[in-house]
Amino acid sequence: MAARCEFRPALIARRAMMRTTALLLGAVLATLAPPAAASFLSGEALDKAADIIAIVVLIVVPLVVIVVFWLVHVLPERFAEQRHHPQAAAIQTLCLLSLVFGGLLWPIAWLWAFTRPVGYKLAYGTDKHESYHEELGEKAKAGTLLPGELEHLRSELDAMAAKGSLPPAMQRLRDDIARIESGPAAAAPVAPARGAEA
Repeated sequence: MAARCEFRPALIARRAMMRTTALLLGAVLATLAPPAAASFLSGEALDKAADIIAIVVLIVVPLVVIVVFWLVHVLPERFAEQRHHPQAAAIQTLCLLSLVFGGLLWPIAWLWAFTRPVGYKLAYGTDKHESYHEELGEKAKAGTLLPGELEHLRSELDAMAAKGSLPPAMQRLRDDIARIESGPAAAAPVAPARGAEA
């Protein structure tokens, strides 16, 4: 225990000497330091840089914020169009109203764009926009639609007709599909019987 007490004053003296050395070194370095400057630019260059920064902050940044705000607010409308949502026009209107009201209606438009319109399907027989059926109809006319997809399209158009909500364009598409489905069978030549050839 006595040896421990003797060692302590030497440790304190060494620490004091290190502090003194550090202070002296700091003072020497402070006297050798170059004069402080607020910017690496000076004079006309500093004024020109300040003008450019002011233009960017006052003009460019607000324009970028407005464009980003617009692009984010039309996202629900774009998703509704991609998903062939039957109420895409109403979602578009809600997105525009959201712009007017500062974005308060945007979450509602976002949710509406991603909901399945079950009530719409019950009322009209489909949960897709007319453009979806028109695209499939064009594929069917071109002959690129698979038989299962053609059957699905026909059944949806039949369901819409049963509900009494088939627009004239969809009625023409339904008639075209009926012609396409009956076309290969009607156009196929009937093979004569074996006995009839002779």
